[in-house]
Amino acid sequence: MTEWMDKAMETLRPWIGRVRTVEDDIGLMAVRRAAGAFNLDPESSGPGSELPPHWSTIFFAETVRQDQIGPDGHPNKGIVLPPIPMPRRMGAGRRVKIMGRLRAGEPAVKKAEVANIVPKSGRSGDIFVLTMRHTIEQAGKTIAVDTFDAIYRPAVPPGQKTTQTVPTKARTDQAWSETTPLLNTLNFRYGAITWNAHRIHYDGDYTRSEEGYPAIVSNGGLSMHLMVDAALKHAKGTLTGYTARLVHPLWVGDRIEVRGENQAGGKLKLWAADKNGTLCGEMDLEFSGEFKS
Repeated sequence: MTEWMDKAMETLRPWIGRVRTVEDDIGLMAVRRAAGAFNLDPESSGPGSELPPHWSTIFFAETVRQDQIGPDGHPNKGIVLPPIPMPRRMGAGRRVKIMGRLRAGEPAVKKAEVANIVPKSGRSGDIFVLTMRHTIEQAGKTIAVDTFDAIYRPAVPPGQKTTQTVPTKARTDQAWSETTPLLNTLNFRYGAITWNAHRIHYDGDYTRSEEGYPAIVSNGGLSMHLMVDAALKHAKGTLTGYTARLVHPLWVGDRIEVRGENQAGGKLKLWAADKNGTLCGEMDLEFSGEFKS
């Protein structure tokens, strides 16, 4: 850790352990819009309907005022998240434990805790890793605990490209695969559902000139959602949790191919590749129930 990062931690360390509560009524129209975005029948959901087990990650959006939005589209530093002194933020992965299912049209809360802030220095430069722990509750019960990691990076010098993880080829020994086009409309609808205004997901000029990416970045939360969707088509039992790691960006207009192994008892491993066969993400899922070979 460099001296300036050590100094920054004097301001950031008191944030660790802070909890912010976000309320959501899991509104029926929001549920139906989400269903439509993921090719489910919107009219199949009614008041009190159980939602798919991983949908807790798409509700409870922060609703800050427009004049509190920063130049990158995120809320200004120190309003919702700690004031980490780096301008670029990207989701890196999550660990989710699922104890129940949200129900449409019923009040729920998210308790968002700053679980940790870790400064790191390496070959790619200085970064901060922010870990948030989201506890989802409804009707007095814990529905899910979602621990989410985000990486903060320095600004990209004008005219330069962002540094990325060296691409590696995805495995090709999958037992099954599911492919979804990452259409502009799907990326837009997901951003609208989750109230995500991060400009790298819709503003091409900003994405290229300010963050150094070659194209609009497909939302990482969308990638993880599609990976779980694919798993549920090929798994038996009840989803009780998953661990996801994103390792390479996907671009809007590209496609995501989710490849998976056959389920072995209560576990299933899968990974995601882009159109070039580059590994973009990995996931391990756990299920409960009766499993027969």
